[in-house]
Amino acid sequence: MDTFNSVNEILDFAMQSEQEAVDFYTSLAEKMENEEMNATFLQFAREEVGHKARLQKIKDEGIFDMEVEQVRDLKIADYVVRTKATDDMEYRDALVLAMKREKAAFKLYTKLAESTENKELQKVFQALAVEESKHKLRFEIEYDDYVMREN
Repeated sequence: MDTFNSVNEILDFAMQSEQEAVDFYTSLAEKMENEEMNATFLQFAREEVGHKARLQKIKDEGIFDMEVEQVRDLKIADYVVRTKATDDMEYRDALVLAMKREKAAFKLYTKLAESTENKELQKVFQALAVEESKHKLRFEIEYDDYVMREN
């Protein structure tokens, strides 16, 4: 992981990561032929835009006001094989890709929280980690409902 010299550098890095997530989900939505799947991934892109906006507000105003909560983990992402985004990918493969991405985002925010001694910023990154774990859980539930029920 990068070395950060200021709170602003950490926030800039996190905002860049959120923008990458926006781009990822937008791209994934474009690959989905099914309108419902397309809408699902566009919704996640919008949520990532919201995360980025919160980080920008924190940077601009210096207000660290995010709550931290616990989220259940089905751990499905730990047991599915990673796949790459393709134009003709199936929904289950897109779900696997999304689960893996959210798990990585959770780990990133957890590491960012550990990388700063600023207690308020730690709380922000812990809250963002929770948001990413909620996304992962939603994908795991969808995977369980959609893929596991088919088998």
